[in-house]
Amino acid sequence: MSDLPRKAVTRTAKLAALPLGFAGRATWGLGKRIVGESAEIVGRELQQRTAEQLFKVLGELKGGAMKFGQAMSVFESALPEEIAGPYRAALTKLQDAAPPMPTRTVHSVLAERLGEDWPELFLEFDDKPAAAASIGQVHRGVWHDGREVAVKVQYPGAGEALLSDLTQLSRFARLLGPLVPGMDVKPLINELRDRVSEELDYGLEAQAQQAHAEEFADDPDVVIPAVVHQCDQVLVTEWIDGVPLSEVISGGTREQRDRAGQLLSRFLFSGPARTGLLHADPHPGNFRLLPGGPEGEDDWRLGVLDFGTVDRLPGGLPEPIGESLRMTLDGEADAVYALLCAEGFVKESIELDPDAVLDYLLPIIEPARVDAFTFTRDWIRSQAARIADPRSPAHQLGKQLNLPPAYLLIHRVTLSTIGVLCQLGATVRLREELEEWLPGFVPEEELEADLEAEESVAEA
Repeated sequence: MSDLPRKAVTRTAKLAALPLGFAGRATWGLGKRIVGESAEIVGRELQQRTAEQLFKVLGELKGGAMKFGQAMSVFESALPEEIAGPYRAALTKLQDAAPPMPTRTVHSVLAERLGEDWPELFLEFDDKPAAAASIGQVHRGVWHDGREVAVKVQYPGAGEALLSDLTQLSRFARLLGPLVPGMDVKPLINELRDRVSEELDYGLEAQAQQAHAEEFADDPDVVIPAVVHQCDQVLVTEWIDGVPLSEVISGGTREQRDRAGQLLSRFLFSGPARTGLLHADPHPGNFRLLPGGPEGEDDWRLGVLDFGTVDRLPGGLPEPIGESLRMTLDGEADAVYALLCAEGFVKESIELDPDAVLDYLLPIIEPARVDAFTFTRDWIRSQAARIADPRSPAHQLGKQLNLPPAYLLIHRVTLSTIGVLCQLGATVRLREELEEWLPGFVPEEELEADLEAEESVAEA
């Protein structure tokens, strides 16, 4: 059997021990305070020790525990440097690594799903996994037609582990809150749990990935591996080499960071417009930088992996997002407020000051106000601190806003992408991508005028 701890009692015991550990450290912190250490220093040590234990356990369990850890890991840039620094390596490791399952288990799954003669489908198959993630691991091989392929094999018992972990984690979500200031962890866990069935269905993943592969087949900037073969618990796709985004974050050049940030932003906003699907798992383990961009071999393209979680948006991103963003930038407080009310961001029972809402939103959308914006850890920390401080007007107002279910996944993906951009420290021409791909961001009359101008040039 796999080394994925599958028995519910084993997994529950490991997760249930986390709050006890948190409580023990709180008692330890009280003792440190009694002997005279400052609250600030004790608080930092507590947060650091808590995070170290949390991510150690999540990495060991894989399943839903690790899935949650990956989702959390993109927000480390919002933490103070003295807290984030000591365990950033553990977070990064979670993004694309986990203990592998035994070779005999892999062969057993392949024999059951592809047939006893499965080795004949491959010219080569590497038993050592190239990557291991939350619900499956990837092996490198050569398909019988000579193509290099990635073979994704699902862990036996992954479905039960996912549900069990996320249910257990939700019970003490409140204790995890301090790890990411300004973020409510429980809705994130609930949303991940809602996506479990899709994540486990490699048929749905194959459809989403192939739709992207076909749409981006001739794209100079983005590379999506095509699907080669799919069956229950096994997904075979073309292999792509490249520099993992986690390596760009830890040691990439300025050119790599900026290029990765620009392409990540472009993919986030162009994907729904071009395919009707939003890639909804934007942690660094799912992206690569490949040579051979539009400027030649010294330029870079973005390779995108893992389409197990997508949001289906047939009309692209909802137009109210673009409209509200544009009106906020234009300072139209009343119009923005009216649109937020109409879309359900402000419940009927609540009345807010439109100017206060505008003041709350403007700092968040600062990257869209300028031609190029440098995403930094300092910037996202300032945003997190502004919203997390119970004494601040932003915190009080934010508590009264509502996030409609239709926008939940879009909101998480956008926040996660911003977290990755801040990890990269990338300078991005975000406004350029919004104007090109976000419905409603450019007024209809401007779009029509631009179209007429293009037609006039074409005729001339």
